[in-house]
Parts: sequence; C-alpha cells; structure tokens
Amino acid sequence: MFGGPNRTVLVAGASGVIGRRLCRLLVEDGWNVVGMTRSEEKAQSLAAMGVKPLVVDVFDAGKLKTAVVEAKPAIVVHMLTDLPPALAPALAPAAMAAARVRNAHIRDIGTRNLVAAAVAAGAQRMVAQSVCFAYAPGPTPYQEDRALNAGSIAGSDGVIARGVIALERQVMGAPLTGVVLRFGRFYGPDTGVEAPPAGGAVHVDAAADAARRAVSRGKAGAYNIAEDNSTVATQKAKFDLDWRSGFRIG
Repeated sequence: MFGGPNRTVLVAGASGVIGRRLCRLLVEDGWNVVGMTRSEEKAQSLAAMGVKPLVVDVFDAGKLKTAVVEAKPAIVVHMLTDLPPALAPALAPAAMAAARVRNAHIRDIGTRNLVAAAVAAGAQRMVAQSVCFAYAPGPTPYQEDRALNAGSIAGSDGVIARGVIALERQVMGAPLTGVVLRFGRFYGPDTGVEAPPAGGAVHVDAAADAARRAVSRGKAGAYNIAEDNSTVATQKAKFDLDWRSGFRIG
C-alpha cells in the first residue's frame, strides 16, 4: 500500500468519462490532484472540481516531460483514450474503426511518452486503463495470467489487441510499480449504454473506484475489473484492491 509523504497524483485523461469521476474521488480522499487534458475549456471544469489543470498533448513528448517533472507526482494514472464521447451502438462502423486506430496509437505512443515522463519525474507508481476483452481464445473464465491475443492481426480485434499489448508491456516493464486495470465493457452515464453488456461489464462509477483504490493499494500486475460473469475472473481485484462492482458515486 502506498503511504509516502508525497500526496500528488497526476491523472492523464482527467476530462474523460472515467477520469472526471476518478478526479472527484481522489479530491474527496484528500489527494493533491493534477488533471491532464488537451483542452483549455475542459481545464476550467477540472479547476472547478478542485483539480489543478495541466494542458498538454501526450504526443508532444518534450513538453509532456517538462510538465510532468514540474508537477512532481508520486503516482501517475493513465486514463487516456481517443474515442467518441459516447460509445453508443448506433455509432457508424467507419467512425468506430477510425477511433479504434487512434485509440491504439495513444495506447502505444502516448503510453511510451507518459511512462518516460513519469520516470523522469520520479513517480513511484503508475495505474493504467486497459481492457479485459483482449485475451487469447481459450477456456473461460480468463484469469489475469492468461495470454493476450497477440495472434489477432486482422480487423478491429487485432487493432485493439495490439494497442493493449503495447500499453501493458510498457507500464509493467517500467522502473516503477505498474498496475494495469483491465476494465470490462463500460455502461452508465456518459457512455450511451444503459444496461450491462455481455461478456464482462463494469459501471463507470465502479471503474473509477477501482482506479482510486489502485492508486494506493495492490501489487504490480494486471487486474480484471468487471461485474461477476462467466467470461473473466474478478477475484483478484476483490481481494487485492478490496474492490466491489456495486460502487456508485452518490
């Protein structure tokens, strides 16, 4: 469990669906929260929450490194994505295909830049958002030690798998404590999805709570974050993070 004197957490992707909820929870817990976003407009809403906004593009490696070093975070949380505001099923397939490519790019190059900046800043821990639906085919439920689908090289599944593998290797291979949260399929406010999807779902409030808990507890490694289901195992998060899928922000 993290218990150092430095109470600064930098949340990259602070203005996203999970990031906003996470920032609120961390502020309530007494952390000094620095919220990273690319948007000046969104920076204002972060400041209204009690978050210190940091406007920088993760793809600008030089400026990112300088900004993160100046922020001096003990912990960096990687919630960066590049997807439409609401992942509604009605979104055009072409738009979603392009979004998956952008998201894979941010998981690879964006993660590389963020990890380098975190290490340069002396951060001790990184918590990163991944997914629990990129496992290689096999018997279920999938435990965290099961291989990811590196052999999926075609179509949207291949795009997702390559991005996820790049992100996880970089976070867990960095010289700090790397914690990867393999989230189920999101539902709830701001997602465009009201009911839990099949194959492992997680409410956005519960997802944010898992990230909040991983900031200060849990060993390095991957954790499936999903409601009870037959596709992925969730016992590790319940035991190590004391996480429960029924959490909702009041």
